[in-house]
Amino acid sequence: MTAPVLAAEKINTYYGHSHILRGVDFRVMPRETVSLLGRNGMGKTTLLRSLVGLVKPRTGHVIFNGADITGNRPSFIARAGLAFIPEDRGIFPNLTVIENLTFAARPGRGTRPDWTLERIYSLFPRLAERRTHWGNELSGGEQKMLSIGRALMTNPDIILFDEATEGLAPKVRDEIWATLRQVAATGIAAVVVDKNLDDLLALAERHVVMAKGEIVFDGTTQVLKADEALIHRHLGV
Repeated sequence: MTAPVLAAEKINTYYGHSHILRGVDFRVMPRETVSLLGRNGMGKTTLLRSLVGLVKPRTGHVIFNGADITGNRPSFIARAGLAFIPEDRGIFPNLTVIENLTFAARPGRGTRPDWTLERIYSLFPRLAERRTHWGNELSGGEQKMLSIGRALMTNPDIILFDEATEGLAPKVRDEIWATLRQVAATGIAAVVVDKNLDDLLALAERHVVMAKGEIVFDGTTQVLKADEALIHRHLGV
């Protein structure tokens, strides 16, 4: 039986005395795209941050490619092949586009073709045009493209996208969704947080809904679409 590429096992995460994640079990299989859904404040970002080492779970384990990475530094986890794109994009404003793309680049270790500068520029021609511009000179959409390009340059096994299209213009949102479909087609596993349910239903094979720090649904697109009561109760649409 194939093992998950990434899994949380009974993790409990706190901010101070606030108990945010409550015994969460979560998994992503190789090559799988999973949407992570729920209203604001339900624990989605905390789960992603716990998976990549930015927050340490008080109890439970995070398993990546069969190894327990609970408590490891985010830099170690990133080098191991787990990429994270935060909502604020996390680019370096005082580095150029090309410097942002190359400073953390690493070769791939599997059979997939490596992501290179040329391949990123083909995916995002706008970044090629702006390659010598500082990070803080880019528009919000360009910064999102740069954050995705930088993550791909690490040739990861999985990418976690927090609020993938939040705050972007409609045309740019369409470009980002098209990019996510291309990334999924390459075989990179992904977890995507976003508020656009229709696009997530079209993108992901499986959907996980969170409420008050717990997982209240884990299932396929077909099953989620059929549960109108759950959608209304937990997603507000």
